[in-house]
Amino acid sequence: MQLPLQITFRHMEPSPAVEAAIRQHATRLERFSERITACRVVVEAPHRHQQKGKLYSIRIDLTVPGEKIPITQKGDQNHAHEDIYVAIRDGFNAASRVLEDHVRKFRGAIKSHEVPLHGKIIRLFPAEGYGFIETADHQEIYFHKNAVSAASFDKLEVGSEVRLAVAEGESPLGPQASTVTPIGKHHIVE
Repeated sequence: MQLPLQITFRHMEPSPAVEAAIRQHATRLERFSERITACRVVVEAPHRHQQKGKLYSIRIDLTVPGEKIPITQKGDQNHAHEDIYVAIRDGFNAASRVLEDHVRKFRGAIKSHEVPLHGKIIRLFPAEGYGFIETADHQEIYFHKNAVSAASFDKLEVGSEVRLAVAEGESPLGPQASTVTPIGKHHIVE
């Protein structure tokens, strides 16, 4: 890391063994991002007046250029956190996941789900086994009955809404649908 690791113990005495475990986990975070400029870890022991299991909580604050990424691993949700090393492990596992997500966003590698191409049937020739679909951008797409999924060509009517995949270059007359799927009332519209 570019800046030193800062470790704070609350409601407990500092422990060289715990500090070594934290340093080892913090070093592994560099696998996910070389842009970490600071890492602050707060280990908090449970209050003495607590009646049931003494659960540790871990807070990790990572700093990357232009952003602080806080990760809190509260022990009150997991009784395994009565063991400080388990709490540290879980805290850094959470930090790794958050840091991986941050790096994906930074790189622009987050999956975006595009709205599937859809349209309405504008002309249908049942005897010949083909028809035409008009897309939202008013493009006419030819389709053959073999492209209709679930052999539902006979159920199609002019005005039926469909989802489609277009195979460019399949037809010398223009774009042709390689897959046509009839859709019901509940679908995504642009």
